[in-house]
Amino acid sequence: MPLAVSGQRLRSSPAQHEPKERVRRLAAAHDRGPLWIMRDAEEQCLEREEEHESVHQDALTSWTHYRYTGLYATAEGADAWLAKLESGEDADAPHCHV
Repeated sequence: MPLAVSGQRLRSSPAQHEPKERVRRLAAAHDRGPLWIMRDAEEQCLEREEEHESVHQDALTSWTHYRYTGLYATAEGADAWLAKLESGEDADAPHCHV
């Protein structure tokens, strides 16, 4: 968007209207209203961000636990354990190291 210089008015750029037109096109293609498209997009965005925050919080919890205890599992041990679980085996978690 161009900046105002010495009293000139700001003008909206064509790029600002692009999202509105994209929503209108999607709404028409799906035989829905623009509001439905926006609500669906908002719901998907919130779900994605909540999942991201959940993973982030799990990582912080794991990091705090490691800093407190010094215990960790090797990547090889974790991979082998996950492979067993994936194949349907009931496997114990890998041994922790200090």
